[in-house]
Amino acid sequence: MKQIKYIICAICVICGVTSCLNLDPKDALGDNLVWNKADNFQLFANQFYSWTRDLGSSTDYQNGISDGVHSDFRSDLVCTASVNTYSQGTNAIPEKDGNFTTLYKRIYYTNLLLENARDFDNQAAIATPKGEALWFRAYLHFELVQIYGDAQLLTEPLDIDNAQLYGSRNPRGEVVDQCISDLRQAIDLLPETATEEGRLTKDAAYALLSRVALYEGTWQKFHNADNARATALLTIARDAARQVMENGNYRLFYNADLVNTGINSINQSYRYMFCLEDEQTNPAGLMKKDNTEYIFAHRHRETDKMILNVTHAMMANTCFVTRKMANLYLCSDGLPIEKSPLFQGYTQATSEFQNRDARMDNTMLWHGEQYWNNDGKWRTTWTIDDLNSSLTCNARSNSGYQTQKWGVECQVADYYESMDYPVIRYAEVLLTYAEAVYELDETITDQDLDLSLNLVRRRVNPSMPKLSNSFVAANGLDMRTEIRRERTVELFLEGFRIDDLKRWKTAETEMPQDQLGVKMTGTWFESNWSGQARSLNSDGCILMYGGRTWAQKNYLYPLPQDQRQLNPNLSQNPGWE
Repeated sequence: MKQIKYIICAICVICGVTSCLNLDPKDALGDNLVWNKADNFQLFANQFYSWTRDLGSSTDYQNGISDGVHSDFRSDLVCTASVNTYSQGTNAIPEKDGNFTTLYKRIYYTNLLLENARDFDNQAAIATPKGEALWFRAYLHFELVQIYGDAQLLTEPLDIDNAQLYGSRNPRGEVVDQCISDLRQAIDLLPETATEEGRLTKDAAYALLSRVALYEGTWQKFHNADNARATALLTIARDAARQVMENGNYRLFYNADLVNTGINSINQSYRYMFCLEDEQTNPAGLMKKDNTEYIFAHRHRETDKMILNVTHAMMANTCFVTRKMANLYLCSDGLPIEKSPLFQGYTQATSEFQNRDARMDNTMLWHGEQYWNNDGKWRTTWTIDDLNSSLTCNARSNSGYQTQKWGVECQVADYYESMDYPVIRYAEVLLTYAEAVYELDETITDQDLDLSLNLVRRRVNPSMPKLSNSFVAANGLDMRTEIRRERTVELFLEGFRIDDLKRWKTAETEMPQDQLGVKMTGTWFESNWSGQARSLNSDGCILMYGGRTWAQKNYLYPLPQDQRQLNPNLSQNPGWE
């Protein structure tokens, strides 16, 4: 809380506006200028847009794909050359935690705008910045709940000597209720459509409301068995998601021409959605303006020089995908690999990639596949001629599984990239709706599945059978498992997996499992990967990391030591005392 107190001395300092907004920012605005006209409320609110998750950031909670509190690198599905202590279950109480101080500092700024808005004589003129402040206050408080559970709820910009700064944490339920209240107010204030590219809208508020309510509803259901509370929250999640669906302003990104010409005939709409730029970066010539799916994104432009070579950080051989993730992809008949007669096994280098959910091909590289990067081997025409400049995937390293999600194929000057990061996209809303409906009564109709999950599943799998109650029954499947599988596969490497395991209370089962690579024994790899030096497990699979643990305390992060010293009323999370 120490940093919060320091902010009081600098209430007129405004962060630089995020690069996606075409407004003229001022580095410092005095009180007599900030709050005397409507335009300055908006100018003050512009800083909020740099506070969301992104492709990478020095602030931990903002990291979308690199290591951070929400990152898949802290889950069970990917790993790197270094042990991730959070994924391994061996993290300790930190001396300091930038998430804690940064989140409260930013909540202060949202409260500062809202306090000054109360006395402004033309409320209609500042409706949008008020709505933005409420949206971000909810977003930031929700971050605190996900990370720490209980949190100090702050709805005023407090003076340095205010006793509330030294108070105890509010129960997580109170904080979530305030998030819900803030978002409902934001819905009333935000515009139907963005007044400028990248701005928040009513749909963004409904979508965040559905995310918050689903998270806490399932947490209460599986952690506390509080069925009444869970039902109330899951109803909110269902209805908010349904409202976005009915508003009809967004749809899944799809283009029939997005075929990776010369390599295969699988539609690549899923993959290319994540690397759209304001110049040609795909066979169909689609650009950011053609993205129909991103409800709210952290936006970038090439001239910003902000995002440093995500392609090299994610493409091919840096992010080690695990065997567990590879096995999650269904076969093209809609069945898991252990049930499908179409599954080709592991004997050859590419056997397991055959007859699978097309998102496996969209997301991962198979041995021998041709691909491009943005440094020396880039595409120029997106035709068969580009194959002459391609690279060839060599899967014989690390886990043996490689990714191409977030990979850019065009040349990038100075190694900088400018794709947008989806803070909220429509596919998440559809999957939230399906999960909320199911968890309310542990049943879901085929009609609701067709309105939501099946649209996501069949985006690049038009021939795959729909998920239906009869399909589940006929094949001995479990509906909850399949709904969760769909979410995991669709949102892979977008910062959802570890939070999902926590709210489902399945981390204690999933996280201690060994992280494995490809099967070596009895396969092509055994004969053709002579340099593989890692140990194998009893099934002959590469053992990336074993000895993993998960205690009940790991469901929440510990509060940092410095903050508890500053405020002795801050209790530590269970198990971390």
